[in-house]
Amino acid sequence: MIIDTHVHIGGEAVGFCMNEDMVIQAMEKYGIDFSIVSNGDSVECDHKQKLLPENLQISQEESLMRAIRFARKFPNKIGVAPWVKPLTEGYSKAFEKLLYDNRDVIFAVKLHPFHSNVTPTDTGVLPYIELAERLGVPVVSHTGGCESADPEHLYEVAKIFPKVNFVMVHMGLGTDNKKALNLLGKADNLYGDTTWVPMSTTISAIEKYGSEKMMFGSDMPIDGVDTYLQNPKGDRSMYQDYFNKLPKLITQKEYDDLMYKNAVRVFGLDIE
Repeated sequence: MIIDTHVHIGGEAVGFCMNEDMVIQAMEKYGIDFSIVSNGDSVECDHKQKLLPENLQISQEESLMRAIRFARKFPNKIGVAPWVKPLTEGYSKAFEKLLYDNRDVIFAVKLHPFHSNVTPTDTGVLPYIELAERLGVPVVSHTGGCESADPEHLYEVAKIFPKVNFVMVHMGLGTDNKKALNLLGKADNLYGDTTWVPMSTTISAIEKYGSEKMMFGSDMPIDGVDTYLQNPKGDRSMYQDYFNKLPKLITQKEYDDLMYKNAVRVFGLDIE
């Protein structure tokens, strides 16, 4: 079994091309059993961290509803991690009600400190984390690419909310992952994912902390339906290492923990 904990739709405002059909095609083609999806329509800032113009902003409620419709169309295959907008909108009772009303398909709260340019410790973000705590779901957060997304900030907020599980998506994108790897051992409620993380880093995490601190994630379909295989230029994807090389380098239990069992536990999935 494979559970991909980091999958997207949307994001056209910043040049991404990721949609529901692509996700389902990739899952069927590459044997992915379940995906947790967040909607990139919630981006607030562009790749240079400049605020998107108002006509390109999509409300967090509208963004969430698109993801919920997707999950309802494909029960037992798609779950939702609502992508929040702390910079331009902020927490609201209407947003909270949407999560409670659709709790059966909601499995996390998604922060993107890079595309919001707001740290996880910011006062505007904390109400979302408090909501995650009330719902009993983890908080998944992009890490890397800017100061706001430094993994250290997620570690700091993990200390503030010891009852909430936090996932360092990317383990510090664009770095050697050493800071994120070190932070994994400092908080029991802090986890990592494999999104654009070299297999060697994941092996190091397993060797240092055991097999329960990392989980599989990919950013699919950011490079198209074949994200798991190659990028649009034809360069081999690192996920081929996870599918083909890693099973020979770690035990079956360690591999199962990484590829699905940790996700079942951390996200509270009802999947056998």
